[in-house]
Amino acid sequence: MVIIVEGKKFDVLQHVLVPRHRLLDEKEKEELFKKYRVKPTQLPRILETDPVVKALGAKKGDVIEIIREEKGCMKPVRYYRIVV
Repeated sequence: MVIIVEGKKFDVLQHVLVPRHRLLDEKEKEELFKKYRVKPTQLPRILETDPVVKALGAKKGDVIEIIREEKGCMKPVRYYRIVV
């Protein structure tokens, strides 16, 4: 999704300060809920109006995985948010 700020265009998903985001499919969502023994209502929320959510084309009830490359970590850190 391209956003215009002060007359300049940029892709939200390609910005250096935005970590990787990806939409989970239904099977991955179910596996996530089983693995961590959580219900969808227990996940942290992300608004449907968030620019990254719009760029991914996510809708209410979808789960987004956020992948952050942390300094000093061998593996990336993964976070999950449900769209509300």
